[in-house]
Amino acid sequence: MYNQDPIHTILHFSTNIIWFVILSGYSILGNEELRILNSWIQQFLYNLSDTIKAFSILLLTDLCIGFHSPHGWELMIGSVYKDFGFAHNDQIISGLVSTFPVILDTIFKYWIFRYLNRVSPSLVVIYHSMND
Repeated sequence: MYNQDPIHTILHFSTNIIWFVILSGYSILGNEELRILNSWIQQFLYNLSDTIKAFSILLLTDLCIGFHSPHGWELMIGSVYKDFGFAHNDQIISGLVSTFPVILDTIFKYWIFRYLNRVSPSLVVIYHSMND
């Protein structure tokens, strides 16, 4: 059928909007549950030693933002691209694969520089020594 691709694009886009509205509504109306979850996560993270925190930061950044995993980025960006109902385009996906991890890495390093220096200077020292 001629209208099958546009219909799928509209359906994917509308389901993503519905998901976003439901998630936003839950985060606005369910503040008490989110506060309990946030306090539990903060308590768990603050009880970890600085060495374990620095190791976890390095592990997560190397797994998720590492420049050595372009195939993983291609799969992830391609699936998000397909989920929004767009046709597969190798040029756009490779352009996003080459820029998106760099942008995330820059944001993460800025977060380390601004936030972690104030919260835990020893964690930043351990992170830099483990990173070098």
